[in-house]
Amino acid sequence: MAIWVDADACPRAIKDILFRAAERAQVQVVLVANRGLYIPPSRWLRTVQVPRGFDAADDEIVAQLAPDDLVVTQDIPLAAAALAAGAHAVTPRGEPFSPETIGERLAMRELMDTLRSSGVQTGGPDALSAADRQAFARQLDIYLAGRWPRR
Repeated sequence: MAIWVDADACPRAIKDILFRAAERAQVQVVLVANRGLYIPPSRWLRTVQVPRGFDAADDEIVAQLAPDDLVVTQDIPLAAAALAAGAHAVTPRGEPFSPETIGERLAMRELMDTLRSSGVQTGGPDALSAADRQAFARQLDIYLAGRWPRR
């Protein structure tokens, strides 16, 4: 069991939660990014730096995934690839991705991309809140306790 983090866009508060959980649960947490990242010294934490490029971090994560690993990402196509590989995925806001809803989320992402490319202002996500951090920590605890729904 490992936790893979799409780290380029992962908020610092979520990384801190993951760092503490790695030590507590003695689970490998791997942060994948196209730049160097700081991690505290730990045998449970490591980073992988990939070359800059479109989806380089995503491709590395998918290539290394094992069934039942967890991927932390906001990237819906990466989440879809993780689910297809038998892994689990959750956003930094604590929203789990599921095989039942991933198609709908991909379609919504495509619609929003189309709207943005045609000049419609769609706005961005709200700042990460305390409730978001709590939701993420709750989902992480569920995963680490082995209570994540199995497929």
